[in-house]
Amino acid sequence: MSVTAKLALEDGTVYTGEGFGAEGEISGEVVFNTSMTGYQEILTDPSYRGQIVTMTYPEIGNYGVNSIDVEHEKPSLSGFIVREDSRVFSNYRAEGDLSSYLKQNNIVALSGIDTRALVRRIRQQGAMRGILSTTDLDDASLVEKAKNSPGLVGRDLVQEVMSKSVVKWDHKLDDWTAAEVDRLRGESAQAANGAHVVCMDFGMKWNIPRHFAYRGNQVTVVPGNTSADEILALQPDGVFLSNGPGDPEPLTYAQETIRALVGKKPVFGICLGHQLLSLALGAKTYKLKFGHRGANQPVIDLETGKVEITTQNHGFAVEEETLPDCLEITHRNLNDNTVAGVRHKDAVAFGVQHHPEASSGPHDSHYLFERFQDVLTGAAAGR
Repeated sequence: MSVTAKLALEDGTVYTGEGFGAEGEISGEVVFNTSMTGYQEILTDPSYRGQIVTMTYPEIGNYGVNSIDVEHEKPSLSGFIVREDSRVFSNYRAEGDLSSYLKQNNIVALSGIDTRALVRRIRQQGAMRGILSTTDLDDASLVEKAKNSPGLVGRDLVQEVMSKSVVKWDHKLDDWTAAEVDRLRGESAQAANGAHVVCMDFGMKWNIPRHFAYRGNQVTVVPGNTSADEILALQPDGVFLSNGPGDPEPLTYAQETIRALVGKKPVFGICLGHQLLSLALGAKTYKLKFGHRGANQPVIDLETGKVEITTQNHGFAVEEETLPDCLEITHRNLNDNTVAGVRHKDAVAFGVQHHPEASSGPHDSHYLFERFQDVLTGAAAGR
């Protein structure tokens, strides 16, 4: 038996469809993702905390879900919207269906609406606050709730998704991704080198430390509010700054730590980590109209001139006009020319706005892990 569900936006627009996940009512910023596959990775990416994600691909769920393709211990997003949820799944790796997975993880989901119309509205008006409900079906009530719900600007969502303790990471890549890494390298990546990388977890996707561990590093994951002194006491050969949700500017504790680490240890940041590195060194960030979310974002490496197809998931960006003299731009997003990568001119510190670890997703940017690996290996050899 189907359950009626509604999505109401703060501009007064209401969409009516069917609920196919958990029943209930949630609020969040309504955004869209243009990936054709990888819905389980999207569901479990902590960067979506506080957001209701709309998939632009029309049919979602056709290959089911499994326990391998997760990016965190459980989904962190507020809600999920699709045009059609596939009632049949077929994949030899599948362990269950999408609807049951959403119910088990208490995620409210909506299907059967015109997602093209919703995405077009978001592109025109910008990402908006919304309410997704199977319990309150009164349009006026839902719109009023959407108007009064919290936005993302100024909120520290990292505290809700980061690790709570120091963890020694030992999980490596799945066989498919490992084989692709070896193919790109032309050799096995598994030879132990003794390098130690500390990952600051602001809501880190698990495929990132998997990459580091597969390359033979010792990997230590620390909460995102760990101090520079505590990190240096771990004697790392390099420090990684992870992705994470929401607005980077309120995270002053992270900026302070990063500022104290640059120049003392090699630093590499992805997505939120890239933004925090830029903020720590004097830049500013701003909220994009509707953000970049999908596995088909073109980025150009300004040094090589090569274009990479990348996976991205962010609603904020580094403001180019505020970049300090110590930073130079290394990558640009070719859709809107926004800053997609920076590096320090004197210290070993760099960051990118896209996700080189993405799975499922393009592998064009795997070389960034190799670049940081060379630094880590050199630092370990010089100890």
